This record gives sequence, C-alpha cells and structure tokens, in this order.
Amino acid sequence: MKGMCDMELNKVDKKVEDIKNNDNIYSVGKVIKVNPYTVIVSGLNDITYYEEVNVADKAKGFVFAVGKNNITISLVEVNEKINPGDEVYSLKKQFKCLFSMDSMGKVIDIFGNDLIAGKKFDNLVEVPVENDPIPIMDRGLVTREFLTGITGIDMLYPIGRGQRQLIIGDKKTGKTQIALDAIVNQKDKNMVCIYVALGKTKKEVKDIYYELTKRGAASYTIIIASFNDELPNRTYLTPYASLSIAESMMLDSYDVLVVIDDLKKHADVYRQISLASKKTPGRDAYPSDIFYAHSKLLEKGCQHKDGGSITILPIVETKASDITDYISTNIISICDGQLVLSSKNFAKGEKPALNYGLSVSRLGGNVQSPEMKKIGSLVRSKLLEYLEVRDIYELANIDEMSIELQNRMKEGKVILDKLGQYKFSPKSKEEMIELYKFLEVGDTDANR
Repeated sequence: MKGMCDMELNKVDKKVEDIKNNDNIYSVGKVIKVNPYTVIVSGLNDITYYEEVNVADKAKGFVFAVGKNNITISLVEVNEKINPGDEVYSLKKQFKCLFSMDSMGKVIDIFGNDLIAGKKFDNLVEVPVENDPIPIMDRGLVTREFLTGITGIDMLYPIGRGQRQLIIGDKKTGKTQIALDAIVNQKDKNMVCIYVALGKTKKEVKDIYYELTKRGAASYTIIIASFNDELPNRTYLTPYASLSIAESMMLDSYDVLVVIDDLKKHADVYRQISLASKKTPGRDAYPSDIFYAHSKLLEKGCQHKDGGSITILPIVETKASDITDYISTNIISICDGQLVLSSKNFAKGEKPALNYGLSVSRLGGNVQSPEMKKIGSLVRSKLLEYLEVRDIYELANIDEMSIELQNRMKEGKVILDKLGQYKFSPKSKEEMIELYKFLEVGDTDANR
C-alpha cells in the first residue's frame, strides 16, 4: 500500500511540475471526417506518428498517418458516436499498450484485460507498440535447437532458437495444431510461449486455452487475443505489442516462442484499415507498405548476444494450395524457411500433413546434434526420392516393377509411415533416432 501511495504522490508532483513548465497545454484539433475505423483531423500541426490522442472524451486512438493539411487517427476504443467538429486533444505521449507479468497462463488483450475472468490486471506496465530494431551487432548466430516433438520437423526441417519458420497451408490442414504441439513440447525447457490469436472467435480461443491448460502448458504460456468482432485497429496492433513484450523478455535473457495465428488475417485487416482511410491501394488492393508492415514485425526474431532469443512461428492460410500469392511470397521471403502443409496429404490421412518436397529450413543441420544431422539427411534424401518415384508409379502394379524399384518403394513407405504422429504426442530426439536406426544398418551392409 505504501508503494502505491508513493506512486500517486509522484504523479501529483509530476503534474505540478508540468504546470510550472507549461507542459500541461495540449494541442487541439477538430474532426473533419469520420470513417469506419479512423477519423480525419485538422489543426494538430505539432503531432507525431503513433502519438496518443483523445477524441472529445468519446474515443481513444493514435496517429496512423500524417498528411499535408490533416492527420488520420486510428481508433482503438470508441465509447460514443464521433461527429465532425468534435475536438481532438493530443496527449503528448506515445501510444502504448499495457501488460502484467501476472498474465502467465491467461488469455489477455493488449490493454491489460483478462478476457476469461473479465477483469483488469494489477501491476500493469506500459509496452510500446514499436521499438527500435535490434542492431546487427547485438544478434548472434542461431545454433541452439528448438524441438517441436514432431519427427518430420525436428529431423528433416529443424528449427533453431531465434529462427522465423513459417507454417503455411490451406484451411483445416493442421497449421495451428503444429504450433500447439510445439508449445506443449516446451514443458521444462525454460521457454516462455506467447500465442497470438488474430481474428478468431471466442470459442476457438477458449478451446486452445483449455487444450494447453489440460496438458500443463498454461504455466509458461500467454495467449494474447484480438477477437473477430473487435475494432480492426486492435487486431492490427496485437502482434506488434506481443513482439514488444517478447523483446523485453528476451533482453532479460529469456528464450521466447511467439506463434502468430495468422498473418494472412493481419494483412487483410491492414488492407481494410488502409482502404477505409483512403490509402492508395496496390496489388490485390493491399497498401504498398504491406511488406514493410510484416518485415518490421518478423525482424524481431533473433538470437540475442546476451543469451535470450525470440523464435517466431507465423501462420499463413492459403487457398487452393497456392503458396505463390502476394502475402505468402512476401512472408516466405522474410522467414528463414517454411513448413508447407498439403490438403491432399491431409485427406490421405498423413498427419502431420507436411509437403516434404516444398518445405524448407534454411538453417538445416546447423541447429542439430551430429547424430540427428547424420540420420536426418539420410532420411530426407531417401524420402524425397521415394515421393518423386511414388508420384510417377502411384497407379502402377508393384508386381510389374523391378526388384530394386520394389525395395525402394517398400522402404520409402516405411519411412513415410514412421513420420506419422497423432496430435499432442511429442517424441524425444532419442525416440526419433531409434525409429530410423534400420536405415543406418542398411547403408552399412550396402557399403560392404
């Protein structure tokens, strides 16, 4: 209680000091146009980008764009209808979100609210939406392994702590499930997990929360959500605030996993806001800075020289298995690899439904142990060879093939079958290596 009283006294002292220095005089503008999620304001000539404003005590927002004669205010909270002529006050401070460390194991939003209990957290601290980029000299090499517990990923397309690995595929192919498996597998591995839910329904987020809680993952996981019925501006801000929280943890030497589910919805929300604020549309009606919007977000993923790291697993939903669309290619070029999921494989019952031919990890064996690297490269080469042959001879009669080809097909099928895994059934490295010991024996016999 004493600490809180001291804090209140400090606030009063600061107010008195502001009055003495004339810092309590705020700029005032007027609303000249009201758009669905933004307002156009004239008269605020000394305001800066991302500065917080109050719209006639009816709404709260921040500076989204600065024009020659007016500014665009992005609204994050609206309590009453805004009308042209309403006064807008600059608050002389950067717009910030709120966060409490008591959020661990909870579903929260970016304003310090517990969305399950319906109350605001205590001990809130302000979190900037954007920070300066982490300098290159403060970034280290990504060499430590990040294990998902999924054989097809950890053995064939490994991920390192500090890597940005995209999960991409059609709707209902298991993208979110791979991310949840990765979170569950971080138990007792000194990893803080942040699951960012964008544009999902309350039921979807609750189901994810209960699944993680049931498996003991809630103790090290924070779910930061922006639901599908909220203002688009809040959804747009959510991943930026989440990465700022992750960044502050990384600078305290924590390893952090951030799952962003999903960035396609984030891009669509940004397009929605931009079109409503009359920004010039570009390809597919997305604003011209959509690549920058995602690159400045994903660049936060890194291994810091002080020991902490941020590993990012962004998720992107495609249509008709097209990974060459505008948003997908943008994000693929930003990330350090991609896990491509196939609806065709999912329909066949191959789970996880990874497309092993299109999936890539640009770090490869740099983050694997020597034994895992050795057997992983052997499994990958034999598997890809089998998949290529299978596509050609899929409808052929196996009895009409040569003995050598029959053996390759049988071995390839065994390799593929052993990659199958049920959800929430992680495997250790030792179990994965044991699965494919028979290949090493076969190779030794062949070399003799």
